[in-house]
Amino acid sequence: MQAVSTHAQLPVYSLGPDEITGNKNFRVYNFEGVLPEHAGLLVPHRKDHYLFVFLKKGGMRQWLDMKPYELKDNTVYFYNPGRIIVKEEADLIYSTAFAFTPEFLSLQENVSLSKLPLIQNPYNSHELILNAPDITFVEDLMNKIKMENQQPSEWRQRMLAAYVSLLLTYLSRLYTEQYNDNAPSVDQLLLRKFQAKIDESFQELHEVGDYASLLNISPGHLSEVVKNQSGRPAIKHIHDRLVMEARRLLFHTNNPLKEIAWDLGFSDASYFNRFFKRETGATPAGYRNQIREMYH
Repeated sequence: MQAVSTHAQLPVYSLGPDEITGNKNFRVYNFEGVLPEHAGLLVPHRKDHYLFVFLKKGGMRQWLDMKPYELKDNTVYFYNPGRIIVKEEADLIYSTAFAFTPEFLSLQENVSLSKLPLIQNPYNSHELILNAPDITFVEDLMNKIKMENQQPSEWRQRMLAAYVSLLLTYLSRLYTEQYNDNAPSVDQLLLRKFQAKIDESFQELHEVGDYASLLNISPGHLSEVVKNQSGRPAIKHIHDRLVMEARRLLFHTNNPLKEIAWDLGFSDASYFNRFFKRETGATPAGYRNQIREMYH
């Protein structure tokens, strides 16, 4: 379990010591059919370290800086310190990953890594789509990192540094190929502003027109831009944020459904019940029972 501190009202998860080596600045993870930790599910949080995940089996959804990502099979996801992360769904995880602290980058043999595009992340992106050769290369190096981390050898740290450097350099090339032309347009910036406003006001404001007023544009223009840029209607972004918060409250609190409905801006608990079932396929009570059974 990672140590947790607070920052800007959100928990900040620190990197715990590696289970094999005890290293506090570099850690390797391997998950084969493991549920995400109970405490971290549906809780907006930040990490104070870098994390690189080769996800073998996707199907879940996470939010990164309040943008939803449908996690895909055989894809790399990467997280820089300070980003807001929410694990929305509980499902078995199949992945290999490694994490390191900013202090790790300050070591003499790793200083050059800090200049890599993947580390600097100028395009604020978090996903790398891999083709078949990429999958083979990344999976092989991830396995080498995992195996080397288990070797009690005086060469372990040098070998790990070499493998990590090679992998991050390879992924940085993919990063620039996939995102180099992604300087944000005016419409992309509007989408980001819309998403940020939702995160600030979703409990009070449930209509697209409310956010259009905040952004000083017409509802029609906002709807058109959001649909073109994200592929989803503007109202769906608002509903998704409400559902994510509803799931968090149902899972992590014992608050009555009426109180949760009120907290989310629904004056009528029966309407909240219909809304949640329409969006998720389950009633709030049914979801609460199902998710808690999964962790007992």
